[in-house]
Amino acid sequence: MSTSPGVTAKRVRLSPDERRTQLITLGVEMLGERAIEDISVSEIAAQAGISRGLLFHYFPTKQDFQLEVVRHANAELLARVTPDPGLGLFDMLRDSVGRYIDYVSENRTSYLALLRGPTSSSPDLLGLVEQTRRAIADIILTQVPLSPEERDQPRLVLAVRGWVAFTEETTLSWLREETVTRDELIELLVESLLALAMAVNPALAAALRA
Repeated sequence: MSTSPGVTAKRVRLSPDERRTQLITLGVEMLGERAIEDISVSEIAAQAGISRGLLFHYFPTKQDFQLEVVRHANAELLARVTPDPGLGLFDMLRDSVGRYIDYVSENRTSYLALLRGPTSSSPDLLGLVEQTRRAIADIILTQVPLSPEERDQPRLVLAVRGWVAFTEETTLSWLREETVTRDELIELLVESLLALAMAVNPALAAALRA
């Protein structure tokens, strides 16, 4: 349960793992409204009912805490976009893209700041962002109806990773201005992947449209 800034919650005894998970969860909740660099460890400690100094018993530095919060948030994003196996390929793609758009819309401030804010130049955070991009590309490549050898084709891998970058940049622009509707944005992103698939593997494009 969260508290107002400056209000200390009643301290509850937790195991080290439980306390660490609690602190990360509070950080992720705060990340929904703030940029990662604006997360206050003092507020997090107060909400957890512990001292600021005790928080640093679990995380050596503020930067270590930030990294764990971002790592957890990225895992939530990947869980959100994981395809629904009960859908056909085209609906699966459209559904996953829609859930991606919804997630970043819900976390607009932190998403924009992470990719374009002051901390976007942090090597450690950049590494986490790049891991997430590759994981999204791997999710797509895992679902396409191709043999393992075909999935590893350099042109296809490059095209999918390029599409992930296009999706990211297009979504960033949309979050700033929203010049089209959510459905129009989803349509643009889905059709752009299908167009790339057509250029690389027409049979794959046909399968995705089926």
